[in-house]
Amino acid sequence: MLEALFVEVYTKFKMEFYKKIFGRFQEREASLTATETFCVEVIYGLKRPTVKQFADFVEISGPNAAYKVNNLIKKGYINKIQSTEDRREFYLEVTDKYMDYYNITSDYISTVVGRMKDYFSPDEITTLEKVLYVMTSELMPEVSLPKE
Repeated sequence: MLEALFVEVYTKFKMEFYKKIFGRFQEREASLTATETFCVEVIYGLKRPTVKQFADFVEISGPNAAYKVNNLIKKGYINKIQSTEDRREFYLEVTDKYMDYYNITSDYISTVVGRMKDYFSPDEITTLEKVLYVMTSELMPEVSLPKE
């Protein structure tokens, strides 16, 4: 039951995101492929990775990663920022153009969390926070993301 409910919640978040994205596509042509969308989401999640860190995380070659990054730069979804310590190194950052897409998801998360706070008691919310914290910090070691 737990697994089925978890999958249902995850699926509903994705479905709401896709619904909003397709709604935007009707207003203007889609500018990112599905693969490019996944790439920029990984870059955002890794919080300013280098091209090598991005390539290593998604397990693709350096040249393939560089090709994907260059396409995302041309489309205006990420920027390469030169390191001040090592001028040979560049960090990848998402742009405001990407954040417009990202905010679709975060807006819905905020809506659901607000509903949860109205529905559940403060003690239940505290318990849920503990469960989510343990999930992200202890139970998902395959996905190690930089701390905020």
